[in-house]
Amino acid sequence: MAYIQVVAGLVLLVFAGDFLVRGAVSLAQRAGISTLIIGLTVVAFGTSAPELVVGIDAVLKDAPTLALGNVVGSNIANILLVVGLPAMIAPMTCSAPRLGRNLMIMLVATALFIGLAHTGSIGSQEGIILLTFLILFLIYSGMRAKTATCGHEQGEIVDEIQEKPDSYMLSGGLVVGGLIGLGIGADLLVVGAVEIATGFGVSEAVIGLTLVAIGTSLPELVTALVAAVRGHCDVAVGNVIGSNLFNLLGIMGITSMVGDVPVPDSFLHVDLWVMMAAAMLLVPFCSMRSKVGKAAGASMVALYVGYMVYLAHNAESAAVMGMHF
Repeated sequence: MAYIQVVAGLVLLVFAGDFLVRGAVSLAQRAGISTLIIGLTVVAFGTSAPELVVGIDAVLKDAPTLALGNVVGSNIANILLVVGLPAMIAPMTCSAPRLGRNLMIMLVATALFIGLAHTGSIGSQEGIILLTFLILFLIYSGMRAKTATCGHEQGEIVDEIQEKPDSYMLSGGLVVGGLIGLGIGADLLVVGAVEIATGFGVSEAVIGLTLVAIGTSLPELVTALVAAVRGHCDVAVGNVIGSNLFNLLGIMGITSMVGDVPVPDSFLHVDLWVMMAAAMLLVPFCSMRSKVGKAAGASMVALYVGYMVYLAHNAESAAVMGMHF
């Protein structure tokens, strides 16, 4: 039953997230807000809404480490899986304008997050720091896109926005339906995940790093795979960098406002550094403006499988230790 809850929760989150973005974008368009601002705010926050609602729900259900595991696990999966798997089909280009600069900002955000995590808990004070950094990044991105001489970068930001907005009634219905769906989906996912963790005797953090993280990264993975098959890989790496930035700064920033998120020792010693190492893997490709080819993609996927095996082995050892006590 718990597995059915998790699957149903993930499916609901994906569809509800899409409804919310479409409805909110249409309402913003009808209100006369520029597509650039919509792309930087409504689309960016809307596509991260499933992870955000899961994080908040996990904290409210007294499973805050599930929220932390989801963010860290999603960031690892986004690079090793969402870049690695499609690269085995078609090379993932890393030559988009200013991609390297955005990657550097993501690395700084990752380092900031790791620094804050070493306080032992991410609370409201740490959340304010993360959200301030996110707001500064959005302002910087907006100014940069406005002054960009070529429209390529601005096109990247707004390419998810449809030309003709939906009617007010349909848009409003999509927003309300999306919000309700997100709430129910997150609830099903968190309750199911906690039940699975309890049943196997593993921590909620491990379930967050694996099952929940892979689940919430699936939409990005499917999008990247479809792009690879069609030969349109140019924005996939940029989307991953943007998604990771929002996960760290936006999702953890807002989630920590709802309640403190304790950081287990295992994260301080291993998982946070795996997240940083995965991000560093993109540096040579972006700095040389080269492509992530089949060999590099296969290596990334192999590293992810190795990480999953490590987590499974550790979880099994912890469960056996628990039985002994």
